[in-house]
Amino acid sequence: MQNVRNLTLTAVMLALLIVLGLLPGIPLGIIPVPLVLQNMGVMLVGLILGPRYGTIAVGLLLLLVGLGLPILTGGRGGAAMFVGPTAGYMLGWLLVPVSIWGLTQIGAPAATTWWGQFLIVLLAGVLLVDLCGTLWLAHQADMPVAAAMIANMAIIPGDILKAGLTVVLVRRLPKQHVG
Repeated sequence: MQNVRNLTLTAVMLALLIVLGLLPGIPLGIIPVPLVLQNMGVMLVGLILGPRYGTIAVGLLLLLVGLGLPILTGGRGGAAMFVGPTAGYMLGWLLVPVSIWGLTQIGAPAATTWWGQFLIVLLAGVLLVDLCGTLWLAHQADMPVAAAMIANMAIIPGDILKAGLTVVLVRRLPKQHVG
């Protein structure tokens, strides 16, 4: 019975990731990567589903994108997404659920407080994803890593806001105990 519940919750979170992809991104103009809400969904998935089912949900999203479904922000999809400027961010998304779980294990007592959860989401859902995205962007656009990091700074304030909102939302939900 628990497996059915976990798979159902995983499917619901996958659907949420897809719906968040329907919302338009906010172009910044200084880098080719828009500010999107879909990555907030990845943070939610990491906190709610845990490492196994969270990674499954994000992996299924990426599989559907690879198969050509236009479910990324802006109606984008297809295998080309995995070599374009946003590919590094999507790889980072895949690492978020496991990273959130690992950081929660390391800081177990503090991970129960709002600030502890915020710090964990900030490290795993913002800094790790932005690092992966920045490194890929520098490689893909043939630009120095320092220049890509400076350009990426434009999306950090929005990502920090999304991390805080993610923690607020998750703390208002009943505990799901997904395993």
